[in-house]
Amino acid sequence: MSDRTVVHLLRHGEVFNPEGVLYGRLPGYRLSTTGEAMALAAAEWFVGKDVVHLVSSPLERAQQTAAPTASMLSLPVQIDERVIEAGNAFEGMKVAGGAGVFRAPRNWWRLRNPFEPSWGEPYVQIAARMLAAVEGARDAARGHEAVIVSHQLPIWTVRLHVEGRRYLHDPRRRQCGLASVTSLTYDGDRVVGVGYAEPAGATDPDAVPGA
Repeated sequence: MSDRTVVHLLRHGEVFNPEGVLYGRLPGYRLSTTGEAMALAAAEWFVGKDVVHLVSSPLERAQQTAAPTASMLSLPVQIDERVIEAGNAFEGMKVAGGAGVFRAPRNWWRLRNPFEPSWGEPYVQIAARMLAAVEGARDAARGHEAVIVSHQLPIWTVRLHVEGRRYLHDPRRRQCGLASVTSLTYDGDRVVGVGYAEPAGATDPDAVPGA
């Protein structure tokens, strides 16, 4: 059996969010019509690849994104709580464009420490749970490929970790568009390459960061 294994981290597609809030882990946020088309485009991108294992975040938008891939590749979807969206104190609030949370003095204390960050789940915690999930998928798909459907910040954080970069970053500069694929290539247990693709095209720059 080959020692080469690839774990693809697929971000979910566009969500129906007319209020423009940071929905985080809130229930009831489903893919938009465009998001459903993005999920289908991602699934088509995986056709012909050697994918033998499929994992999804428990959130509805992630499971919806995983569904076309499961159907096209005839794979069951394994739900893994470790790849859920990052916890955030600003769930349900508007954050894009300097609106909402940043204009209310009562929220400023939440912004006191961007290194942790103080407004949500610590980066080190996100990286640890994501890395454990990625390694679990790698082990389940040894010599083949796996897909994990997750969310922007968890995917970006684990990428920063495997590349040896600092966790502190500008959310606007994350390379993790909607329905994008971040691919970690392993030689045995060692990451030897990181790839990136956008099967559904580039994300609208006005999209809510971290959603």
